[in-house]
Amino acid sequence: MSTHPAAAVPETLFDDEREQRWRARFTAVRMSRPHWALDAPDRCVYTSNASGTTQIHLWDRASDEHRQLTDRPAGTFLATLSPDGEDVWWFADTDGDEFGHWVTQPFTGGPVGTPLPAVEDGYSAGLDIGREHVVVGTSTDEGTTIWLDERVLYRHPEDAGVGGLSEDETLVAISHSEHGDSRHPALRVLTRDGETVAEKWDGPGKGLGAIAFSPVRGDQRLLVGHERRGREELLLWDVATDTETELDLDLPGELEADFYPDASALLVWHTHAARTRLHRYDLTTGELAELPTAPGCIGSADVRPDGVLEYTVTSAAHPSSVRALGPDGDRVLVSLGEPAPDSVPVRDLWVGDVHALVAAPAQTGPLPTIFTLHGGPHAADEDRFSPVRAAWVDAGFAVVEVNYRGSTGYGSAWRDAIEGRPGLTELEDVAAVHSAVVASGLADPARCVVEGWSWGGYLALLAAGTQPDRWAAAIGGVPVADYVAAYEDEMEQLRAFDRALFGGSPEEVPETYRVASPLTYVDRVRAPVLILAGENDPRCPIRQVDTYLDALADRADLPYEVARFDAGHGSLVVAETLRHMATEIDFVRRSLARITVPST
Repeated sequence: MSTHPAAAVPETLFDDEREQRWRARFTAVRMSRPHWALDAPDRCVYTSNASGTTQIHLWDRASDEHRQLTDRPAGTFLATLSPDGEDVWWFADTDGDEFGHWVTQPFTGGPVGTPLPAVEDGYSAGLDIGREHVVVGTSTDEGTTIWLDERVLYRHPEDAGVGGLSEDETLVAISHSEHGDSRHPALRVLTRDGETVAEKWDGPGKGLGAIAFSPVRGDQRLLVGHERRGREELLLWDVATDTETELDLDLPGELEADFYPDASALLVWHTHAARTRLHRYDLTTGELAELPTAPGCIGSADVRPDGVLEYTVTSAAHPSSVRALGPDGDRVLVSLGEPAPDSVPVRDLWVGDVHALVAAPAQTGPLPTIFTLHGGPHAADEDRFSPVRAAWVDAGFAVVEVNYRGSTGYGSAWRDAIEGRPGLTELEDVAAVHSAVVASGLADPARCVVEGWSWGGYLALLAAGTQPDRWAAAIGGVPVADYVAAYEDEMEQLRAFDRALFGGSPEEVPETYRVASPLTYVDRVRAPVLILAGENDPRCPIRQVDTYLDALADRADLPYEVARFDAGHGSLVVAETLRHMATEIDFVRRSLARITVPST
């Protein structure tokens, strides 16, 4: 195994003012939207980095008391409340490896308990807590098991997950991929005895997602996401009669939703061109109205029993805030300290059908430019606040974020265009945007860097080997570097995803994996490479990273560095995240300093 550590990071990267500003964006206290107990809405749970590590926190609204619940070295980020608000459920893994089980603690304080001791450890495949029953899913190398309390309700070698528990707790919805394609799941509704009540599948390439059962007792309608017309849309499935109603909402882009508390309307997330706004859809009249939320891109949102909408909103220029919209208007709901310093806005760039977001400092070009590629691949960069983007801008770089084929928010065909040829397909889009920003005079072609984490880190390493003329440096955070070894070691949920994406396993389609693997092109890499890797990563495991590093070590002509950290697929520790960012900026500065610009 190669050991080629990153250079020691300088204590400061900028002048005093910029140094304070970039660090404050990471250390400023952030919190998720508080989630309340169904029958005790004054009791709330949220995550926050207030302690320096993302942990579970509680908020008693009656007394306005905030209290940190967990204090684990690697952090904790999955939690919910029982309907009565008496118990906090949180997922206990080991050092960020995502493998573990659900535990409980009293909201008012007390020891950790194991509520379902018969449920085997695994990766979480969903949880829904009723007033009398609990449905929980676990995924292991043997497949997925869904439990009702401590009794096995469903088990299958293919990927599956908990879709929801009906309000009267007589029905359980599950998503499954028994047809072999976990990226386009089917739905099944079971009784508590495991009997099938209804099935729904739209056929190859058209997934269905169970969103939620109606919150009204006796109403057995299930809100479902579908993609029958090439984008994410909505339907109501009356499971009792096995009838459905497609909801034709006249909005471009893609849609998600949830019920209002009385099931008279839906709260609809409308995502289009990297921005998300909220609408209310009246299920009786069919009226659709945009809600007057604060300017920006909406994140999490829900409607309280009294009808008040609580939500998060942000933009590239302004950090996220938690707000409430009610009869008295819109206001900040809760804040745990001074917000992070602002940054610059992003502008839209379309290169053919490829959408990108561009942020830049005030200087005129051509500028050193970071192409930061999002993970997923089924995700998207949006007009949201990012301390990472802001740090690069403060360092004098233009930042380009590409929503390549494979990204969500642009329709099913765009998302699925990478099937059978992942990696190289996305990089064709990155190359088109690269050429456009160079031609525009914004980006200096000799000082372009490709960077990303997770799938973005994979693409960065693949770009270094397949597009060596475009990049002056490459940074892969928790990447796939050797795809065959990654497949062997990753969690089964991701193996199922890869089989669906590639068209089979490495044994079945070896050439598809070979041409998609960064390791295949390691001899063509010419730019310095930095890899940041988690020792306990179940998604992009460390062995396959070491294989790539060993191949780099055989290249005496190529500078490379690695920063390893004791966590999983990224870190929840603020100090570690700061080190990652500082390591990246310092590495890029040193890499670009090696470049000799020809005299004119």
